[in-house]
Amino acid sequence: MITLSVVVPVRDGERFIADALTSLSRNARHDFEFIVVNDGSVDATGDIIDDFAGDLPGLTVLRNPAPVGLADARNTGLSAASGRYVTFMDGDDWLAPGYLAQLVEAIDGLGCDFVRTDHVQVEGRKRVVHRAPLARRGVVHDPRDAILPASVRTMVDYPYAWAGVYRRSLRDLLHFPGSLHTAEDRPWIWRLHREAATFAVVSLAGVFYRRMVSGSLTQVGDERQLHFFDAFELVFKNLEPRFLPKAVRNFCALLAHHLEIGGRLTPALRARFEERGAQMVRALPAELVSESVARMSVEREATLRALVPDLPSSPNVRVRRDREES
Repeated sequence: MITLSVVVPVRDGERFIADALTSLSRNARHDFEFIVVNDGSVDATGDIIDDFAGDLPGLTVLRNPAPVGLADARNTGLSAASGRYVTFMDGDDWLAPGYLAQLVEAIDGLGCDFVRTDHVQVEGRKRVVHRAPLARRGVVHDPRDAILPASVRTMVDYPYAWAGVYRRSLRDLLHFPGSLHTAEDRPWIWRLHREAATFAVVSLAGVFYRRMVSGSLTQVGDERQLHFFDAFELVFKNLEPRFLPKAVRNFCALLAHHLEIGGRLTPALRARFEERGAQMVRALPAELVSESVARMSVEREATLRALVPDLPSSPNVRVRRDREES
């Protein structure tokens, strides 16, 4: 019987895939399986993976002749998984030795549907621990209780699929929207928290996440960035009214961020991005958008008001924000 399946999608990852697989070999156990999905790589990624065939017990390699994107590559790995639990790792990240055994111990001991963890963000030699935004650790919670309040960072603002472990019996809840080539984790985490029964957060930080890697979707400025809007349309679809303020605040904050880094887009694509953004903002309840924008920094508020000049103001919220900042 397989206890844990680890799904690792990778595309053109020759720079880092050896580090990733080496870290998996330091976590290997007879009841663990490692499913690497080579998503249409055209560099030496496939050859490097094949070199690990004798060094990584439980390795299975799936190959997509042409790239299908991160979401569908993960789904391909999920379909092949046979473990009681499943976790994810990206092909440019790595794990601390013994981390996977700690994950299994945590979810076994807590008996919940899924467990989220902290992670270590890596930029060059810099290491920063990022904590999952829930203070009560090692306690089972209702996932819906971790969506609100709207005004602070909560678990739906921490969407990283690789920062956790999940019961494979969750089935469709673990699958990603295959139509999305970026921001696929946003509707994924919202659905997981709305529909799963139990979860917990534990103080483990064994995932080392490389940030600002060239070629990653966070650095690419092509049409895939428009999938950000498709992702949030899925978040808003059939959303319960009590969660709407949180989703609106989440969307507005991320939209402002994307506009701030819009220099990576071509002028034509930026114009399309701004048009789509303005349309979505105007389609949301104006009072919720106004309140969300008024709670932002002055710079971000100016960015969104430049996008939607006719956005109503929320003076009471702004006064409270200014007092808090002072």
